[in-house]
Amino acid sequence: MSNECSLCGRSIQSSSFEAPGERAFCSSGCHDVYATLGVADPPDVDRSTPERTPDGHGLPDSDDSRTFLRIDGMYSATCEAYLESLAENRAGVTAAEASYVTETIRVDHDPGTVSKGALRDALSTLGYTAYLRDDASTEADTAGGTTRRSREMGGIRKRRDDQLLGMRYSLGFLFGAFLLVPYVAILYPAHLASIFDWQALAIFEGAFQLNSEGAFVFLRLYFVMTGLILVFTGLPVLRGAYISLKMRRPNTDLLVAITAVSAYLYSTAAVVLGQNDIFYDLAIVVTAAVTASVFYESSIKQRALDRLTELTISQVERARTYDSDGTTRDVRVEDLEAGDVVLVRRGERVPVDGELVEDGCTVDEAIVTGESLPVSKRAGDDVIGGSIVTDGAALVRVGPDVTSSIDRITTAVRDLQSATHGVQRHADRLASYAVFVVAGAAVAVGGVGALAFGMGPADAVRLALVVLLAGSPWALGLATPLSVAKSLSSALRRGIIIFDETVFERLREVDVVVFDKTGTLTTGEMEVIEADAPPELLDAVAALERRASHPAANAIATAFAGRDGGDDTGDQSDSADDATGTEGGDRIREFTTHRSGIEGVIGDTSYLVGNLDLFAERGWTVDDDIRSRVADARGFGQLPVVIGRDGTAEGLIVVGDEPRDGWDDTVSRLGERGTEVVVLTGDDEEATDFFKRHDAVTHVFATVPPEGKTATIRRLGSDGRVAMVGDGTNDAPALAAADLGISLGGGTALAADAADIAIVDNDIRSVETAFDLAGAARRRVKQNNLLAFSYNGIALAALAVGFFNPLTAAAAVIAGGGVIAANTRRKLLG
Repeated sequence: MSNECSLCGRSIQSSSFEAPGERAFCSSGCHDVYATLGVADPPDVDRSTPERTPDGHGLPDSDDSRTFLRIDGMYSATCEAYLESLAENRAGVTAAEASYVTETIRVDHDPGTVSKGALRDALSTLGYTAYLRDDASTEADTAGGTTRRSREMGGIRKRRDDQLLGMRYSLGFLFGAFLLVPYVAILYPAHLASIFDWQALAIFEGAFQLNSEGAFVFLRLYFVMTGLILVFTGLPVLRGAYISLKMRRPNTDLLVAITAVSAYLYSTAAVVLGQNDIFYDLAIVVTAAVTASVFYESSIKQRALDRLTELTISQVERARTYDSDGTTRDVRVEDLEAGDVVLVRRGERVPVDGELVEDGCTVDEAIVTGESLPVSKRAGDDVIGGSIVTDGAALVRVGPDVTSSIDRITTAVRDLQSATHGVQRHADRLASYAVFVVAGAAVAVGGVGALAFGMGPADAVRLALVVLLAGSPWALGLATPLSVAKSLSSALRRGIIIFDETVFERLREVDVVVFDKTGTLTTGEMEVIEADAPPELLDAVAALERRASHPAANAIATAFAGRDGGDDTGDQSDSADDATGTEGGDRIREFTTHRSGIEGVIGDTSYLVGNLDLFAERGWTVDDDIRSRVADARGFGQLPVVIGRDGTAEGLIVVGDEPRDGWDDTVSRLGERGTEVVVLTGDDEEATDFFKRHDAVTHVFATVPPEGKTATIRRLGSDGRVAMVGDGTNDAPALAAADLGISLGGGTALAADAADIAIVDNDIRSVETAFDLAGAARRRVKQNNLLAFSYNGIALAALAVGFFNPLTAAAAVIAGGGVIAANTRRKLLG
């Protein structure tokens, strides 16, 4: 029998979960997923790498190193293809995968042939800025962000690039406005006077005639200044156009560049020939307007990322080693060695995976495993790096790999993120057709002019350029960023952070929504749901539970705070005579912590608090009614706590995490859309029984580890598009593996980094709102893309009747841009 799980590839020592063919599984959850969803491996999808381990993570060749870099300036699928080809053309590189969605690239390379620094330098070209992800996070620590994404996006390099984009826009606007003054004051009125015989325009007749001396001065000024605006302000657009040509993937940047460059070349030729149909203004306005819209979109995205700084972080950077003489030293986690013993105090995170050296420790592993209840540990038990010590202190011997489960999850997330290819924008798909139509029309018209009407080469070229000016739908490059910015800002106002515009397209195609349970469908916070016991017994239990520190104890102590009138405020000392117990003034004489509960003596009365096993172990009597109520309470993540005194159980306290407000309506509405709903959790089966009874829930899988969650997402993805909703570090690989990841804002930083959407206010109803926004955003994008052709309608009509000049071109720009802006300002949702 294999020692790897047949579903997720996780290593196992032995297994009691077998399917036909002697297959082994690491958990009952993986077995259930395997049995329910079938045994066939899913076909490769775009986000997959060619070779993967069973859990779905691509691995480099044994002699290769894997390097993750962040690339500023990526914003399209064309960028992905270009940077991948750039990396793979380097000697020593075996594979590269880029994602503009996450602005990352993963490179497998021979470190002896090409170093990380050489890769970074090679990819920093044509306006792209590459840097190692680890360096980016370290550099950005001063930015104050807590998620890796927010730290990278707030780092020095990123801030510099954002400032440069703002400078491009500002300088383009400033110098462009200066250069447009002669147009507004003289050239436009002159063209208007040639059309209308108005007395007020008489003074402009014959104005702006370029003689040889005037033409030289005008050409020198406008050729240089417009060229500077075109190159400096429009560099992002020109770069995108160049890459689209190089990769043979026409996009909206190419359409904008065709219009701006054609206007620039045509105008230069017109000045040399002494004519006043000079379209430098068109080159200036188009370049500045599109850059402004890109800057606006970027600023909205930055506002969204700023909202992530309130999230928590789960990685540990420092550790406290414990020497044989009892002394401790504070060291960096990366300096730990196998066999070191680290001391982890109550409330701290375990820095790396290891083995518990001494008894007396309770840990909360929910961040990694998804288990909602704390786990008691004994000497020799494995302890997961990233878990929190909630009771006592832990001495942990560092394992041989000197790593934590969170580190492995982080690496898995990076693998999956770098393979998350973005989808092509709707406007880019239109551009791929429009480029050929416009270019073909320009060549055809120029050729007809030369062959049929005897035009010279110069006049035929100018005619072709005019067709490009009037026919190129450059406004698609304006409509797309404005549509995206509006959609992102509308989501942001509703507490929904969306990291890239492709989310809306992917969200509309979702067939299955997978929900984590703990912290997602439920609050993830332990609280007393029900208490049935005599008041004086509850008072005594509250006094004892204040001595413990695990989540269930805190919930009980908080629920009955102030009932006992004592002054024990949570002192954790084990002294038998230092705390007041009950209202009568009796003191806690004894206190003992067990693996599954606590025991104590207050005054002359003995008390026991815990599960049925503890009562059986201690020989206490439990009647059938309490046993029945314990069985009924096991559900929805609830923990029944039996309480008794002097050898007999007398009551029950039910502790658990409550369902989130609106979860029922959200799941039901998703079902009404025809979307399948799956619940996937690391919690036990009894905690998920409630969801199985919901009509809209298709499948419920419990006791599934993080690797199994990722494998489940891939299995579901073989039949359709999958969205994953989660909140914990253990959900991060699944969030990254899904076609769309949605993280609740109260979750961990790693979960937010892995997700495409973060809901900052923890309102699960926002999941349904996100689907509504996706539909509204699609309609708005289509409307704006259609309105983008209004410029061409006006310009081509003017060209057909012989009135296409800088004035009618300006009118077309104002009309086309104006209707796009007006439509963009309308609310997406009521």
